[in-house]
Amino acid sequence: MATNGGIIGKSNNASFGKDKITTSPATACVTLGAGTTLVKAAIVAGGGGAAGNFGGGAGGGGLRNIEINASGTVPVTVGGGGAAVPSSGSATNPGTVSSIVGCGTTYESAGGGGGGIGHAACIPRNGYAGGSGGGGQGLGGTGGAGNTPPTSPIQGYAGGDGSPCGPVRSSGGGGGAGAVGNNYTPGPNKGGAGGAGTDVSPTYGCIGPTCSVFAGGGGGGVESVPAGGGAGGAGGGAAGSGPGTTGTPATTNTGGGGGGAGCAGGAGGPGIVITKELTKASGVWSMQSQFQNQQAGTWPRVTVAASYLMIAGGGGGGAVATGRGGTSGAGAGGYRNSYASEASGGGASTESTITLTGGIAYTVTVGGGGAGKSGGEGNGANGDNSVISGPDITTITSIGGGSGAAIEGTGGTGGSGGGAGGGTPVGSPGSGTACQGFAGGGFPGPSGNAGGGGGGASEVGADASGDVGGDGGDGLANTITGSPVTRAGGGGGGVYDNRGAVGAGGAGGGGAGGNNSPLCGTAGTVNTGSGGGGSGSNGSSAGAGGAGGSGVVIIRAPSATTLAVSPATNTVATCVGPANDTVATFTVSGSNTLTIS
Repeated sequence: MATNGGIIGKSNNASFGKDKITTSPATACVTLGAGTTLVKAAIVAGGGGAAGNFGGGAGGGGLRNIEINASGTVPVTVGGGGAAVPSSGSATNPGTVSSIVGCGTTYESAGGGGGGIGHAACIPRNGYAGGSGGGGQGLGGTGGAGNTPPTSPIQGYAGGDGSPCGPVRSSGGGGGAGAVGNNYTPGPNKGGAGGAGTDVSPTYGCIGPTCSVFAGGGGGGVESVPAGGGAGGAGGGAAGSGPGTTGTPATTNTGGGGGGAGCAGGAGGPGIVITKELTKASGVWSMQSQFQNQQAGTWPRVTVAASYLMIAGGGGGGAVATGRGGTSGAGAGGYRNSYASEASGGGASTESTITLTGGIAYTVTVGGGGAGKSGGEGNGANGDNSVISGPDITTITSIGGGSGAAIEGTGGTGGSGGGAGGGTPVGSPGSGTACQGFAGGGFPGPSGNAGGGGGGASEVGADASGDVGGDGGDGLANTITGSPVTRAGGGGGGVYDNRGAVGAGGAGGGGAGGNNSPLCGTAGTVNTGSGGGGSGSNGSSAGAGGAGGSGVVIIRAPSATTLAVSPATNTVATCVGPANDTVATFTVSGSNTLTIS
């Protein structure tokens, strides 16, 4: 008789961990969720310590990225890095073991092996074995073995070999979790580079200063300064160096190996343990089991890694009274991007993707553009923020663009800052937000009445020059929708009468400044988050500042994902790019909703 609700087949136990990730940089106990029975664990041991006297680079700590059975509270031990060894030392210090205990079984990664130690005589000093092996010293030493003790898959690689005994001694690089340490380089006798570590970001996302690349090997030391020590391996491995130097320590909590040196070697980096509580329900399931788990919120839901481009509303341009000078352009809205390898604003690199879960309604807020100043003298309004939020993600916010200023005024601070007003006393530009945009342009003076340009996503707004308005800073191009589109340009500065050229709007939709005709600044382009242009004036009349362009939020997910948007005036496109991705574009200012399935 079937015992699983009438379905004949295996009665399975599921893991409902909801993909929760916990990072343990030090020894601790990790309490798993009530429904978790399966865990993916990246176990990174401490990196080895390197020696002085031109010692070999130390090996990175062993790295095992494995799926284990675990539930309740699990003990986690994080191994320390091996201590640095002075030039007079007789043995190197390995890193120590990192481990996790699941259901009574201990899973370990071995500490990285130390590098070979230098010696005045031509006595070969080999690198030491470990999770990854240390590099051999430059007296004919060979690299130490990796994957010691052996595991499957392997936890690390061997170190590289040092040079033969000779007038210039160069040591091998330490092995990494992902690659063998490099041998010394003949000719210039350069120390060997450390082996690369292993990238576990596809499972755990970007963690720490090396963005989830761990356990790189240390670079080998060298006797000759011009030749130079070996580079550290990607994943926290430290570079080697030459005579009279102290070795570089490996990056903390990466399990990287220390670098060999002329004096004391570099210390190894402490390890780290990362856990991901898995959501799995393979096999045959009774209707009762499905119903109970869905009622409890523990039945697995679809999750997807999605990229985003999020631009806030641009600021509004400033205005002046009749007979006064031109005003400054406004700043573009903050610009944040996680698609492909394309940049974010303010000179920042690509951000991490977000994990969205089926059945959850996410709020997507599109920032409106700030109003340009009209009916008097003063700054325009800052743009509104754009936001992505939900109960299971960290809220992501792009800051609205800073307002343009009136004559002698200060530009608003924002995603990108508004320009400075001209005249005397001299106004100040507004600053941009780090990793989102740039500051507005200034007014160096000493005379003139034009305003500076607003900052853009890719550059600072241009300064005004006398009676010539500053151009808005350019925006950034992005291909998240399938073809390159430039957005988030700053607004141009306005001028008095026709005494000088108006500031042009920055590439990507920034509005131009005003003068005698037209008096009003040009608005930033809708759904680009660009800043509005500053107004112009003459002896009998004055114009209004240009309004900022509204922002935009774009979400791109893999082809198998269904994206639903509300209100329906937002759009969803399918079959985008070579992978046939799905792209949702939110253009309606204010609150919108996104769900996936």
